[in-house]
Amino acid sequence: MTTTHAIDVAGLTKSYGDHAVLRGVDLRIPAGTICALLGSNGAGKTTAVKILSTLLGADAGSATVHGFDVATQAADVRASISLTGQFAAVDEILTGRENLALVARLRRLPGPGRIADDLLRRFDLTDAGRRRVATYSGGMRRRLDIAMSLVGDPPVLFLDEPTTGLDPQSRQEVWATVRALAGAGTTVLLTTQYLEEAERLADGIAILHEGRIIAAGTLAELTARLPAPHVDDVEKQPSLEDVFLALVSPTGSEH
Repeated sequence: MTTTHAIDVAGLTKSYGDHAVLRGVDLRIPAGTICALLGSNGAGKTTAVKILSTLLGADAGSATVHGFDVATQAADVRASISLTGQFAAVDEILTGRENLALVARLRRLPGPGRIADDLLRRFDLTDAGRRRVATYSGGMRRRLDIAMSLVGDPPVLFLDEPTTGLDPQSRQEVWATVRALAGAGTTVLLTTQYLEEAERLADGIAILHEGRIIAAGTLAELTARLPAPHVDDVEKQPSLEDVFLALVSPTGSEH
C-alpha cells in the first residue's frame, strides 16, 4: 500500500498516570522525505516514535504509517518500517557481515549472504565486513546499525537520536548515510536535539513542545516566522536555534 503522506498523525494523546506526555499531536510527513522532530528532553519525541512503530498504544487520536493504521493494522505497519534507537544494536562478537546476515535470516529472507554483501557495499563497509564489530569506530557501528534496519527495504525508517554520543566525524558519516537513504526514496523520521542536524538533513521540521507540535514546515518557513534582527545595520537571518528558542520560551506560543 502507498500513500502521499508516509506518516499521518491526528490528535495523538498519551499520558502516564496524571502526566500528559502527548496532548494532541498533529503531523503529516510526505513520502520520500526527511522530517526532523525537534524537542527538549521530555518533550515526548520518543513516546511519539514508539506509538508510530506500534511499541506503545495511544490514549486517543489516530496515526497511519505507509497507509496502515497503527492501532488496527499493527502487523502491516511493522512490515513497512524499521526503527533505530539511540544506541547501536549490533553484536560486537560477530562481524559486520554476520550481523546483517543474521537479521536477514530472522526476517526469513532468501539469500542472507547476498543481502549482507549488498548492504555492506551500500554503506561503504565492505572492507570492514569480515572484521568483528568490536573493532569498529562509533560512526561505523552506527552505519552498520542503520544498514541492519534496512534489511528487507522498509519504506519508512525511524531514527531516534541516531548521532547521540558520536564525535563530529562519525556524525558526518551518519548524516551522509541518511541523505543517501532519502535520495533512494526512504521516508525518514528523525528525532534529534541537535539543531544543526535538522538544518543539514531535514526537508521538513516539526517542533514538539509540552506534548504538542507548535510549529512545522521547511527551515525557510520556520525562520520566516521571526523578524530578522539587525546587527550594525546588517540584516541577520534567524537561525533554527533562534526559532526553536523563541517558540519554546514561555512567550513563544504567541509568535
